[in-house]
Amino acid sequence: MEQFQIETAQNISIGQNTAHLGDRMLAYIIDSFIILVYLILSVLLLISMGVDAGDQWAFYLILNLPALLYYLLLETFMNGKTIGKSLMNIRVVKLDGSRPGFASYFVRWILRIVDVSLTSGGLAVLTILVRGKGQRIGDLAAGTTVISEKQRVTLQDTLLRELPEDYRPKFPQVTVFKDAEMQTIKELYDNAKRNGNHQVIISLSDRIKEVAQIVTDLKPIDLVDVVIKDYNFYTQQL
Repeated sequence: MEQFQIETAQNISIGQNTAHLGDRMLAYIIDSFIILVYLILSVLLLISMGVDAGDQWAFYLILNLPALLYYLLLETFMNGKTIGKSLMNIRVVKLDGSRPGFASYFVRWILRIVDVSLTSGGLAVLTILVRGKGQRIGDLAAGTTVISEKQRVTLQDTLLRELPEDYRPKFPQVTVFKDAEMQTIKELYDNAKRNGNHQVIISLSDRIKEVAQIVTDLKPIDLVDVVIKDYNFYTQQL
């Protein structure tokens, strides 16, 4: 799983984890199976209705519009997800961290013909491996990628942070916070970084500066990170 940095409109750099290629392939298999089942059911429906042979193609085309537009419709109305993507906890996002618009989803959908359908996904896989950032041709054209929303539990998911031996704290005011409060700050901060929610980080930064009476030119994402480290430094000295 590769991590890349996005730069938001507020000049905040946020790390994102690109979706693992295996997760994307499994999501594709799930979605393809759903589409296949739908197509089979539509054929059985036409047969059961006893539609004249001359009219079957017209009915077939109408019935299969949802299958044709599957990716476009679901990604548009499910915030960058399809059923397969939802099950694999991955979704489509813009490289700047914002939510893709219909035009972005449309570009990805139309270019799916080139890098997925015509090449059985081979071109998409090659592009993802070569380019990095989890982008196939459709993503490159639309300025999007696919990220993983799976939560990985590590030492960083606890309140404690590993600090270098020569670490020098910047804000002694952080001791005004209680352990429970700092734990909440850290959880909100880590989740916001993971999901690219820069507005949460800005709100956290503003609240911290207000409560601890901190005056600084640090970016919100840097300030919250330093405050968490400083709190760990002072509490570990007790």
